[in-house]
Amino acid sequence: QVQLVESGGGLVQAGGSLRLSCAASGRTFSSNTMGWFRQAPGKERDFVAAINWATWYTYYADSVKGRFTISRDNAKKTVYLQMNSLKPEDTAVYYCAAGPIATSQRNMYDYWGQGTQVTVSS
Repeated sequence: QVQLVESGGGLVQAGGSLRLSCAASGRTFSSNTMGWFRQAPGKERDFVAAINWATWYTYYADSVKGRFTISRDNAKKTVYLQMNSLKPEDTAVYYCAAGPIATSQRNMYDYWGQGTQVTVSS
């Protein structure tokens, strides 16, 4: 089992920044990739970004390219999502997930955190 705990969400004005963290514990060696997804009220849970633990390969949704950066600290088993130039449409609950490959398909991720709320005011 892998346990994931997100933190860093909050309320920010449009144009501002936030950094989300996701701390992993347990059998983390079984999951090569960490991803971030988000879910706005009444909408599907959408892919945001993913990173491979070993290769640093990163993958982003088009909607966040150039604004969000995913990174990881292997020693701390923590993945970060730096979010800049935030827009009201970025408002959602953000979830981190662990899985075998860097993909936008949420059904390929085996473990999920509880989520952290990000609210961007206009």
